[in-house]
Amino acid sequence: MNKTIDQKNRELTISFTVDETPRQVFDAITNVRGWWGEGIEGGTREPGDEFTYRHKDMHYSCHRLTEVVPDERVVWLTTESELNFVDDKDEWTGTTIVFEIGRKEGRTTVEFTHDLGPSLECFSDCSNAWGFYVRESLRSLIMTGKGKPDPR
Repeated sequence: MNKTIDQKNRELTISFTVDETPRQVFDAITNVRGWWGEGIEGGTREPGDEFTYRHKDMHYSCHRLTEVVPDERVVWLTTESELNFVDDKDEWTGTTIVFEIGRKEGRTTVEFTHDLGPSLECFSDCSNAWGFYVRESLRSLIMTGKGKPDPR
């Protein structure tokens, strides 16, 4: 598992490799309730689907699936956000979250990227949170069928 930060573009990238198939990985990624938040409202699998995520009174965001290529790629556009732990509450709005699925030496690779922009105040906190949700919760859902999402 790797976590890298592109200092120029301030993108957060997290990658890992699993033994499961690209289909199993795709199914887990699009089961957003299973790894990010049980209380997610809306569709999370088809192009054009929109869903909302809330974490207590600290984080609200709405995402639209702009690209869905089964077993290969899922892209979300954040259409609304309210982060109550930073001054610029809607700094996620307009950002893109990408999941790339690939095969290498008989294993499946997952690369997650969130384009956080060059100067977002939430960068450190968001990097830590994504690290948990992607590296721990999503990976667990893929490998064991059980993630660690926020409870409803």
